Amino acid sequence: MKLPSAAVAASLVCLIIAPVSAQTSPPAAPANPTGTVPVPATKRVTCLATTASLKGQDKRDQMQLCMAQGRLDCLRQAIDQKVVGEPRKTLIKSCVGGDGPEQQ
Repeated sequence: MKLPSAAVAASLVCLIIAPVSAQTSPPAAPANPTGTVPVPATKRVTCLATTASLKGQDKRDQMQLCMAQGRLDCLRQAIDQKVVGEPRKTLIKSCVGGDGPEQQ
């Protein structure tokens, strides 16, 4: 049973690393401050995937940490794109994926 767990863990690591490496490179052209950059998966989806194997308080704790990191990453993206005001709030919400009561 260790092999499937290792495969799932490796897949989850790839889910975490891929978006981070994609965000670290600066955009080639100036971004449109009123538009949003399409994101293949929201931070919430990534966090749910990474905490899927956990239960109880450990799952809640890791989900909160992951979402906080996700919000920080989205804020950095908005700052890099020089988005301000209401468009920044919208960009961050769409990037994070909302803070709905989906935590279990």
